[in-house]
Amino acid sequence: MTAHPIPLQRFFSMISRRSLWLSAAAVFVAFGTLVAVLGNVRSEASPAAPAVVRGPLGSGNPVVLAFGGDVHFEGVLESRLTADPSGLLAPIAPVLGEADIAVANLETAVTNDGAATAKTFVFRTPPSAFEALRGGAVDVVSMANNHGMDFGEAGLRDSLAAAKRHRFPVIGIGLDGKQAYAPYRTTVRGQRIAVLAATQVLDDHLIESWTAGPGKPGLASAKAVPRLLQEVRRARRTSDTVVVFLHWGVELEQCPTSDQRTLARQLVGAGADIIVGGHAHRLLGTGRMGKALVGYGLGNFVWYGTSELSTQTGVLLVTATGRRIDRYRWAPARIVDGVPRPLSGSERQQELASWRSLRGCTGLKP
Repeated sequence: MTAHPIPLQRFFSMISRRSLWLSAAAVFVAFGTLVAVLGNVRSEASPAAPAVVRGPLGSGNPVVLAFGGDVHFEGVLESRLTADPSGLLAPIAPVLGEADIAVANLETAVTNDGAATAKTFVFRTPPSAFEALRGGAVDVVSMANNHGMDFGEAGLRDSLAAAKRHRFPVIGIGLDGKQAYAPYRTTVRGQRIAVLAATQVLDDHLIESWTAGPGKPGLASAKAVPRLLQEVRRARRTSDTVVVFLHWGVELEQCPTSDQRTLARQLVGAGADIIVGGHAHRLLGTGRMGKALVGYGLGNFVWYGTSELSTQTGVLLVTATGRRIDRYRWAPARIVDGVPRPLSGSERQQELASWRSLRGCTGLKP
């Protein structure tokens, strides 16, 4: 990770891009004005306040982001996770490795202890899951989903402790609301990237106990729409590209719900550039909403498969230069023995056509 550029460096970048139009005299005048402004900022702003960077984008260099869907290590993967965690995701690692940043949804508690929450399905995995994710070229995971606290607050604390030991970034979960809603931040080739996560899916009887708050461990909730929008606006002020990774929708439904579509519009209005997520355990459509990109459903990723729909998967690769989405593409794969394997030939072409057809009921543009 590189350091964030300081305002003076950004000033020189602005000057160089406009040098065809500015005379030398104008440059000196502008520099004098900047010095005066910086003097006022140092005397009036709190040293702890984040810098609000306005004006042109960081470096103008494109960044590639990769997104995968739901991950757990239940069933057939349990023994393999113990035997060879770092090589478990080798089949899909080259695809994720094409990106500068790869994000997925870790839909399980990372703990060996604790009592299971009273719900139909509960998932947990040992800390070696983070070795498997890193070996598969995943850089950061969201734990904001309806399984992130399957083993209660004790499981949450274990999950965070394991992530810290493995130095693996997790988002959408924390010891309080500030930590849970905080974005993952990194700078790639001068572009400042922020990735936030939240869940719109929580069992009704768990919404209050699982939602993070002041001094209260939990998850970032997308049901708390004003809070989520506030965090997106905050990230927008100091980022070139803002990503929101969501757990949302209805299981096995092919089309986004009205709640999903409404939230997507609100997030775009708040400043999100890329909005992606999952939960339906099947693929949903992806496309453009104005200048932003929305992917309503990434499907399963590292998961046991019980049907053709549940094993259809892939990686969404997005190239962005600041707020501009230069291009995006789908790299189709199929889950075999719990692990995604890239497709080729006619099978790949068939899955690509199927994936493109899913956009039809989303209201999104190509």
